[in-house]
Formats: sequence, C-alpha cells, structure tokens
Amino acid sequence: MKLYYPKSHYDAAYRRLLFPLLKPFIKGKNFTNTQRKSMYGVSETDFDFTNVLEEATLVILPMAWNYYIKTKQTEGAIAFVEKCRDLNKKVLVYNAGDFGVYVPYIENLLVLRPSGYKSKFTGNEYVLPPFIADPLKEYFDSERIFQRSYENNPRIGFCGQADTSRLNAVKEVAKIGVRNLKSVLGVSKTEKQELISSSLVRGYVLKKLQQFTNVETNFILRKQYRAGVKENKDTHQTTLEFYKNIHQSDYVLCIRGAGNFSVRFYETLAMGRIPVFINTDCSLPLDKTIPWRTHVVWVEYRERHRVAQKVTEFHQALSETDFIALQRANRNLWKDYLTLGGFFKTFFQHYLTTK
Repeated sequence: MKLYYPKSHYDAAYRRLLFPLLKPFIKGKNFTNTQRKSMYGVSETDFDFTNVLEEATLVILPMAWNYYIKTKQTEGAIAFVEKCRDLNKKVLVYNAGDFGVYVPYIENLLVLRPSGYKSKFTGNEYVLPPFIADPLKEYFDSERIFQRSYENNPRIGFCGQADTSRLNAVKEVAKIGVRNLKSVLGVSKTEKQELISSSLVRGYVLKKLQQFTNVETNFILRKQYRAGVKENKDTHQTTLEFYKNIHQSDYVLCIRGAGNFSVRFYETLAMGRIPVFINTDCSLPLDKTIPWRTHVVWVEYRERHRVAQKVTEFHQALSETDFIALQRANRNLWKDYLTLGGFFKTFFQHYLTTK
C-alpha cells in the first residue's frame, strides 16, 4: 500500500496536531531510522510513502481537522478531499482531543479519533488508540509481564481522580453545559458531550467495589487529575505510583475521563493486566478484529452497580492457567494491535477494503 500526504499542509508550529502515523517520518534531516525504531517502534521500511498523488493507494491529511478549523483552512482541506474523491482515493484524517470537533461527512473521508460516542458515529468514523510508551520498559526495565498468581478473591486496582462530592459534580457538569451551549450557538466547533461527572461516576463505582467482600481493593484516590502535577509528569513519583498500582493488581477499573475514553485502559493492557471496562457508549479500536469481551471485564454503564459481581463472575470462570494466559494475551494484544505500527498495519489491511 502506497501512502501519500500533501507536504504543503504540514505546519511545524502545530506539530501536536500532526497525524500520528506521520510523526516518526516528518523529522529533522539527521533523524535516523534507529532513532525512529527506538522512539516510535516503526521503521522506514514498515510503510511505503510516495510523492505522487496519483500513485497512492491511500491519502493522509497531515494535520488534524482541529487544525484546519483553528487556522480557518477547512475550505482548502475539503477541496483537497474532493479532488482525491475524483481520483477515487480515500483520505484519512485525525479528529484530535478529548471531545473532538465536527468533521463534514464526505464519502471518501475516513475519520480516526480517540473519543466520541459509538451510537453517534457515522459509517466513516473509527477509534484510534492513544499511543503510549511501553510502561514495562519505562518504569520496570523489562519487556516481560510480571505474572500474577490466581487467588480466589480478585484484586482490583485504581489510582487516579475520584470525587463523590456533589459540588464537584455540579461544577463538572456545568463546564460541559457551557461547552455544549457554545457548540449549539456556533461559537465552538467542539462536539456536544453527555452531561456526566466522570469523577463522580468513578467514586460511585469504587465505593461499590469496596462494599463487596469477595474482592480485594487496591485504591489510591486523588482529588485532582495526576494529583495536580503539571510539569515533568512522566518522571514524577505519582506516575510511578500509578504503574505500581497496576502492577500490584489483577484487574484495573477503567472509566472514561473528560472525553469518552480511557487512556488507563491501554496502560492496563500494556502492563498485562485485565481492564474492568465501564462502557459509556464507547467504541473500542479494531472491534471487527479484536474480541474485546474475552480480554476485559465488560460492564455496561446501566449495570455499574453490579461491577463487583461482574468481576467475580469473570474471575471465577477462569482457571489458574487461563488467568495467567490472559495476562500474556493482553500484553500481546497491546503490542500487536494497539501500538503505532501494529494499529496502522492492521487498520490498513482489514478496514479499508470495506469502505
């Protein structure tokens, strides 16, 4: 598959909005392939780029749609997509951020995004996983999982922001309401969000787990996101505590944050642990390929009060051999499908032929 992107669209001042697959390839002249493999886990031989639009199998818009809105260049972007349509070329675009922005529906334009509500997705929208550094290498100097032995009572971990304060919940919902109003009035292009306090939901579910005697809880509760740390977050002690909490747990509670997705979900898989996934109308990546319900404890939002029973039922259905095998399978799932190279290779192979 030959990939093309219009180089004139790239804006270094907005590199954070660069299409994720292009980040390893749009670099300085002295950037080596060895550095590329070390930093991004992909090689220059993994993907085939062409400088000729007509030769391309697939076209990528270099910048996220958020960028074209922010810089008032949406008309030019749409014209380019329509030109590609006339050449019978599909175009990939990135819809960045916790909330996403409104992207016009054009039949040949495929949208990759980390957030959003599955019930509201159009037929051309797909979930993009957050591409995280390998936490086993980063914090434990290892590429192999630390196996947890099977115990009768599963140990459920959580380290993060949770607040059962009604006042805090009102503040969170009010912020969403203001953003939604701006969207309705056309002041903002941000998509409307459900009026939900994610920290209140987390607090409620954690309390339900603590009340159930057949599970062991391993919780570190914060009042603020990342305990309020603003600088050097990846090297801060609180981040090590976060990953130690996952390391020392069998299962990890994963609920949406400000946006309707959870980075913790992917961090848990990368650590070889089992997510307890609270489904708030989420869409998970590569859901035509990955049998997600065999890898996670799946809890619908309307059944969140039964979370402890769901974990217990899932755990009791596993033998000791199954339990250890699932830890390995989840780590391999992340490595093979949810890293930068693994995701795009799978997406290109299995998802583009159907659209």
